[in-house]
Amino acid sequence: MFSPAEMAKITEDGAVYKATKHQLYSFISAIIAGGFIALAFVFYTTTQTGSADMPWGVAKLIGGTVFSLGVTMCVVFGAELFTSSPLTAVAKATHRITWGQMFKNWLVVYGGNFIGGLSVVALIWFAGQIMAANGQWGLTILKTAQHKIHHTWMEAFTLGILCNIMVCVAVWMANAGKSLTDKAFIMILPIALFVSSGFEHCVANMFMIPMGIAIAQGAEPSFWAAIGVDPATYADLNLSHFIVKNLIPVTLGNIVGGVFFIGLVQWFLHIREH
Repeated sequence: MFSPAEMAKITEDGAVYKATKHQLYSFISAIIAGGFIALAFVFYTTTQTGSADMPWGVAKLIGGTVFSLGVTMCVVFGAELFTSSPLTAVAKATHRITWGQMFKNWLVVYGGNFIGGLSVVALIWFAGQIMAANGQWGLTILKTAQHKIHHTWMEAFTLGILCNIMVCVAVWMANAGKSLTDKAFIMILPIALFVSSGFEHCVANMFMIPMGIAIAQGAEPSFWAAIGVDPATYADLNLSHFIVKNLIPVTLGNIVGGVFFIGLVQWFLHIREH
């Protein structure tokens, strides 16, 4: 494996590349990444549907493990994921990029991830996937999305920090690997840790909560009849609750977790001249 100092250098060089290349490429790459993460949440939802008879922790472990495919695809394809974008702070700390370049990249990637996530929402909707398992697949989405908008602001913010510590740990450790197998394998457990523990990932939520809103606001009566639930139960799944109660605090938490808990700590230990 590469040494910790070499890993830090690889991360720094990658951050410079991301922030200085033409941002159209970052935008397209970010759309792909948002789609990958959304598809990983589709995989997660499938594993959680009908898992009520399993021990809670085992079911969550399975869901977290399969979700790791999303981050693995992002790394292998070189797709830009907003939750790894805070690591560009390493390149800013070494004065190789400007504040403007860093924040522009963050905004471009955030927007692209959102479009990617919403694109998968549309594909899943028109595919009729919500009716899988006689509507129980859609019910899993509803339950998960509603849970996410009922954290307090501080809970959502802190869960965002915890999530992105693990995402950035996974990406950072992938830089130690010298083969595809190394990189893919080392990311599984850090990602499984955050997903199975219920930590909050803003890009994943760009799929899960809009998917829940789409079902709550637009599902046919036949869906509600199939699952035996009153639509009013999920009336609080709406755009304002998504943005204010989840997306804003989780995004801020993800930034803090990536910048301060991983990026700048590793910069201080392995790049900054002591």
